[in-house]
Amino acid sequence: MSEIENHERSTVSVIGLGQMGTRLAQAFLAAGYQTTVWNRTAEKADALVGEGAVRAATAAEAVAGSTLVVVCLPNYETVQGLLGPVAESLRGRVLVNLTSGTTEAAGRMADWVAGHGAEYLDGAAMSGTRLVGRPEALFVFSGSPDAFTAHRVVLASLGNAVHLGADPALAPLYDTALFGLAWGALAGFYHAVALVGAEGVDPTAFAAVATGHMPFVTSLMADHAHQIEDGHYPNDDGTVEVHAAAMEHLVDTSEAQRVSTDVPELVKALLDRARAAGYGADGIASVVETIRKGERDV
Repeated sequence: MSEIENHERSTVSVIGLGQMGTRLAQAFLAAGYQTTVWNRTAEKADALVGEGAVRAATAAEAVAGSTLVVVCLPNYETVQGLLGPVAESLRGRVLVNLTSGTTEAAGRMADWVAGHGAEYLDGAAMSGTRLVGRPEALFVFSGSPDAFTAHRVVLASLGNAVHLGADPALAPLYDTALFGLAWGALAGFYHAVALVGAEGVDPTAFAAVATGHMPFVTSLMADHAHQIEDGHYPNDDGTVEVHAAAMEHLVDTSEAQRVSTDVPELVKALLDRARAAGYGADGIASVVETIRKGERDV
């Protein structure tokens, strides 16, 4: 008799025990949910079993073990390749796919899952692995609203679980967009640390001031989102012309400190394009107009 058969049906099964999958399983266990786990390399489940998880001998057993099945694998092809032979076991279950991929892949996966009588939620972990299980960890989901409602409390064990809508493509879309946002902010931070570091400023001392500045930056995002929605760009936060001049100063200062100008040159190019397109006297949110039109020549 298998370990699954020796236990009552689990609340959730986690398939794929890499760094993220392991943290997902730990979060479910910490919240008190009986959790079944499976990984192709069985040894990766050992520590989780020691923490109270139920080991599935096969992927099929993991799927059969719970109504809610969470997969976290390298790509969508791996998910379908793994679940394909046991697809009929998905019937009546909810598959939550926390594998990163494209919007097109999410749509295909949703259709495939629906074709086997299951409900589908695509999802993305937006806060890395170290915050999993804490309220500040953001997890976005899209797909079946009924499935999300039914399992919202369990999924909230992972963090702040946000349902974006019925279109399964929304989660990977947000995942990609937020990844770009995070890297844009981090690139600015890394450049800033290098710039002040050229004058001997300690990175942690700068970070203490920079993090205090970020609420203002995030408030601009909220305000500028409304401007973009309205298509009207007041210049209360400075015009494109003013910011272009300031960016030129940042490039010059970086050159003087012998710091790479890659980051400010990118922003300068965006401002120059907006200025050339006739937005020089408008607010800086107007930069979005040239970005979304794909205009690359000033």
